[in-house]
Amino acid sequence: MTVARSAESVNAVIKAYDIRGVVGDQLDADFVRDTGSAFARLMRAEGAGRIVIGHDMRASSPQLVGAFAEGVLAQGLDVVQIGLASTDQLYFASGKLDCPGAMFTASHNPARYNGIKLCRPRALPVGQDTGLSVIAEELVAGVPGYDGQSGRSTDLDLLADYAAFLHELVDLDDIRPLTVAVDAGNGMGGHTVPAVLGALTQVKIVPLYFELDGSFPNHEANPLDPANLVDLQKLVRESGADIGLAFDGDADRCFVVDEQGEPVSPSAITALVAERELAAEPGATIIHNLITSQSVPDLVTELGGKPVRSRVGHSFIKQLMASTGAVFGGEHSAHYYFRDFWGADSGMLAALHVLAALGEKDRPVSELMGSYTRYSASGEINSTVSDAGERTDAVLDAFTGRAVAVDRLDGVTVQLPGNAWFNLRASNTEPLLRLNVEARTSEEVDALVTEILRIVRA
Repeated sequence: MTVARSAESVNAVIKAYDIRGVVGDQLDADFVRDTGSAFARLMRAEGAGRIVIGHDMRASSPQLVGAFAEGVLAQGLDVVQIGLASTDQLYFASGKLDCPGAMFTASHNPARYNGIKLCRPRALPVGQDTGLSVIAEELVAGVPGYDGQSGRSTDLDLLADYAAFLHELVDLDDIRPLTVAVDAGNGMGGHTVPAVLGALTQVKIVPLYFELDGSFPNHEANPLDPANLVDLQKLVRESGADIGLAFDGDADRCFVVDEQGEPVSPSAITALVAERELAAEPGATIIHNLITSQSVPDLVTELGGKPVRSRVGHSFIKQLMASTGAVFGGEHSAHYYFRDFWGADSGMLAALHVLAALGEKDRPVSELMGSYTRYSASGEINSTVSDAGERTDAVLDAFTGRAVAVDRLDGVTVQLPGNAWFNLRASNTEPLLRLNVEARTSEEVDALVTEILRIVRA
């Protein structure tokens, strides 16, 4: 049995959707080795015989992968190591090999962080309610040993297979020539973009920060922050590219800027891909989280599809994808989920859909996306608060009598007259209250943001 740990130290890194913390402080080789053992025990109980492992370009990843693999092997399960990979490449491996997976990455977090995203066979999610709490309990109590034979480790390169699979899902052979500026942010997009987009004869890549470097020397690999899109916007304008793509650190999210260098809302991308998927399968179900624009369910309904609203977070959406048979799902944070990709998220697959839609028509991205943008939105605004519940209640009191409807699917969402709405959600990990507002006009959005923040930050 492994050494017991305090619940406080374990719960500090085991989050709602994954495991994440500061290397050397919260995450070290011993902790990760024991996590591997606990995960292997959980998967062995469910009939698994091997676990596939991938990792990003962070300096700490190879050591942590080695420790995790030791923990898995000690529990009698085999290990398949695919080496450097994007998170969606790991999901592909889990689907193709029909086995559980572990991806070592801290996504867009700074260099001192690392983490583990876990999944069951065929990329089914492992979240707090579907396994992470069990792993946490064993880490606190001590992971029982295994007296059987140790597992074996093998290496497998699946990058070419991953690229070929994506090309089967989205055909780009007949599109018009496109020049695509890509900012990999020194993350795993520098590994996957050449393999996927570089193989397309109709696509010319203008690369930016493709060098794999987990210290992120140019900017954080978090395109959700507008400051991290500035270099790509400049490159698009200077190169005359038709479109710009930005990937986060583990390349499971993809952000788009148009030919003028202006950011395209992930909600608009969700609507575009939903339209393509509904054209292929009329009447299908489309998942959208409650922060995406009202444009998404409006369009899905108009096209004869069935929109289903979800909480924020990949584990919730993946569960809904499975239970509803949805063909596609999208989030405001630029996570895009595909039934044909085992219900998992893939920024690269979303990018291929956008390039296909653009390449099939002789008009720029700004015009193409116009029909998918019907409202103005604030984007996510964070406020540091000491008591999120108290501040939320104060906002609700201020809107008593004005609200058309209030729901608590995730935080609190208040519907207002004229299709306006706002959502307040408390962060799971930080003393933050997150605000999102949408309305018909930017003036109405600004007025609501000012009113709500005055109360939240009082």
